Amino acid sequence: MNQQHELIAEVFERQAKRREERRAFLKFAGMSAAVAGAAAVSACGGGGGGGNGNGFGVGTGMGLPANLLTGTGTQGGVTGGRAVVFTDNVVRLYANEIAADEKAHVAFLRSALGSAAVAQPALDISATPTGPFSQAAVAAGLITQGQSFDPYASDENFLLGAYIFEDVGVTAYKGASPLLKSATFLSAAAGILGAEAYHAGLIRTVLYAKGMALPALINATEGISNARDALDNPIDDDQGVRGSNGASNIVPTDANGIVYSRTAGDVLNIVYLNPGSVVKGGFFPNGVNGPINTSTAG
Repeated sequence: MNQQHELIAEVFERQAKRREERRAFLKFAGMSAAVAGAAAVSACGGGGGGGNGNGFGVGTGMGLPANLLTGTGTQGGVTGGRAVVFTDNVVRLYANEIAADEKAHVAFLRSALGSAAVAQPALDISATPTGPFSQAAVAAGLITQGQSFDPYASDENFLLGAYIFEDVGVTAYKGASPLLKSATFLSAAAGILGAEAYHAGLIRTVLYAKGMALPALINATEGISNARDALDNPIDDDQGVRGSNGASNIVPTDANGIVYSRTAGDVLNIVYLNPGSVVKGGFFPNGVNGPINTSTAG
């Protein structure tokens, strides 16, 4: 092979690598959107109990249109879910805003993936004693085994249900960013990460503010944080909202003020509610669609 042919081959190899990196990120991001939105945001709207049977609610029980549910893999329905009757109008407005953003993320990612977009997997967002919300609450020490945690029952429960996932979305997008080389897609990823960080910060802020009068809420964030830490990897980096030295802890960062990362496997550990290497469980009883579907062995 002469030098010209070698250069051509190298160009094609680099282009193929960039396409693989781009597609890997988009599939990771699509899975993260399902995590950050499907279970958390559905708490403000309807899953199987109302709307059109998917996991993204907007406070009224409505869900995603059918054209955003299809794709490769097995399309699944939603178990559980109903609209929250908010008593705090501010929380209701926040919930609707977050839901609209998550819906837009799904549409954008599906458009970027094109024919590689995956179908919505089966989701369990029920509030039964054996459902994933209740099992997550047991792990966090909020309830005991056999009791139910219902994220649709009150503003405070909704906030805690959303808190379980929104922080995970932020760390997931940061973890995926090294997969990108293209400035265009890196910019888009940074934009989605910024939106998820706003969402997480908002949820943490409201929980902290309400926790000033109801300390059990702040304690609950610490319990959920510890539960996530026990699931994802051996590193103790997750943080609740309780502050120290006269400050709150709305923004969980390291000593350099930098948000930490999670791998795809770490994210799946949390949503599968399993610290081992498995392909399904928890909020995704049949797993997620696409090649990135296995959690990390602890």
